[in-house]
Amino acid sequence: MTITTFSFPTTIHFGAGARRLVADHLRGQGLVRPLIVTDRALAALPVTAEFRSHLGGLEVAVYDGVHGNPTASQVMRGAEAFRAHRADCVIGFGGGAALDVAKVVALMAVHEGDVIEYAWDHPQARPIVHALPHFVALPTTAGTGSEVGRSSVVAEDASPGGGHVKRAVFSPHLLAKAVFADPELTLALPPAVTAATGMDALTHNIESYLSPAWHPMCDGIALEGLRLGARALETAVREPGNLQARSDMLMSSLMGAVAFQKDLGSVHACAHALGAVCDLHHGLANALMIDTVLAWNRDAVPGKFDELAHAAGLAGGGAAFVPWLRGLKQRIGITGGLADRGVRREHLPRLVEIASVDFAGRTNPRPASPQDYERLLIAAM
Repeated sequence: MTITTFSFPTTIHFGAGARRLVADHLRGQGLVRPLIVTDRALAALPVTAEFRSHLGGLEVAVYDGVHGNPTASQVMRGAEAFRAHRADCVIGFGGGAALDVAKVVALMAVHEGDVIEYAWDHPQARPIVHALPHFVALPTTAGTGSEVGRSSVVAEDASPGGGHVKRAVFSPHLLAKAVFADPELTLALPPAVTAATGMDALTHNIESYLSPAWHPMCDGIALEGLRLGARALETAVREPGNLQARSDMLMSSLMGAVAFQKDLGSVHACAHALGAVCDLHHGLANALMIDTVLAWNRDAVPGKFDELAHAAGLAGGGAAFVPWLRGLKQRIGITGGLADRGVRREHLPRLVEIASVDFAGRTNPRPASPQDYERLLIAAM
């Protein structure tokens, strides 16, 4: 029998008010000069100032150079900010982009070269040879689950053929030393962001469960993550102050990111391409592709679709699952298709080129050719 090794080592402090524990945690580690890595928009909002008010006694600096889909240059400027502040630790504060950048700011603060050279698929990938600064993560969205991930997805700043090709730096060294998952930090999310990030969380749980890789622990986590998200997402969108729904979505997000250690599928392959070529928000890209790709996948694993429907609380078995997803999208305000978000036919060759070689598509339950990706993208237009 094949021996499989897996681990879920991140310490998570989960619950309303968890953000107030960060200062004591850092002081307990002998750390006093944190660099907060966050995004430009979030830095200007009251939630960031409120969080900083709980960091009394620490010499805090803020790097707010994250915007859009994160790029290598954003990371390298963050590493410069770390050194300029003489920081001794990193606090990732924000959504998936900010947390992904924060992880590799810590990496590049103590390593040479460009962050892209540490991507797992770089032809001369550099090894991680130095201990990284202490890193803690506070998610302010419930979607990517990047706070518990051991990877960081960043894009090259320019690539032949247009767009920004995404690269993944993957290492257990990137794991946060502690996560402070506070659902109160998500209360200010507007409905459209709640919907898009929530669909990202659902997609992680769904695609990881459908992956043919063998990982029963992840399968159980994915199904429970889907159960929580399926019952909470509409409420979180409709009632933004509902703390129970926000808590359930934050846990669904955490669980989805743990589960996708098992890998993902072609929904993500398409979403990565859409982010690279059209700068589409990742969660929204997943939402726009998920029903089209899953309808195509169902015949390959009908029994798994029955389990997904059961976890989502649906009658009618696996045949009900994709229609439920389509209805859910409508109810939370995600309507229309790719064309309504600026994706055009002339983008297709580059989209197909990127999606067909994306690492996520390698574990789709049904092998997808470039022609299949073209058909799926056209169908989602």
